[in-house]
Amino acid sequence: MATTQESCTLVNGVNVDGLKATIEAVKTNPEIAKFRFNIRNKWKGAGQNSSTVNEFFGAGQQQSRPQTFVLEADEPAILLGKDSAANPVEYLLHALAACMTSSMVYHAAARGIQIDAVESSFEGDIDVHGFLDLNRNVRKGYQGIRVNFKIKADVPDAQLQTIAQLGPRFSPVFDTVSNGVPVSFTAERL
Repeated sequence: MATTQESCTLVNGVNVDGLKATIEAVKTNPEIAKFRFNIRNKWKGAGQNSSTVNEFFGAGQQQSRPQTFVLEADEPAILLGKDSAANPVEYLLHALAACMTSSMVYHAAARGIQIDAVESSFEGDIDVHGFLDLNRNVRKGYQGIRVNFKIKADVPDAQLQTIAQLGPRFSPVFDTVSNGVPVSFTAERL
């Protein structure tokens, strides 16, 4: 995988030389492409809970970050929370926004396309009839998500649309949300 280099080609803040080296490394040794991410979550009360993020498996070995990240979650007051943090479905929108943006920027960089700025808005519709088990015909999750990207780049309009499509085309979170993924779970006594 990529390592820090003394001099490198930067496009959109992305080390393109490192990106190309990573691509070649994965082509040579496909096993290093397999990653496993995880979080640890603790319930605090009502809608509040906290997740910690640090270690993950990637590039053939266990990886550890220099710091642990803490993600707080809650519900707004109207949904009986204390409104102390974003709620889980807002985190889902954030994950989708962050992943689509990063995917777009990295893949544009790999193509040598300079992007000066990206802003986006994501909104999703949920009907709580499903969550409250009042109507089993109503989905519990988002019924639809709308995305709008604003991109500043010195390219023709047609290429701007091509750049925007790099986000959903390569985003792991977009793929997960759009195509679903099997989720298994177990429970044990604490």
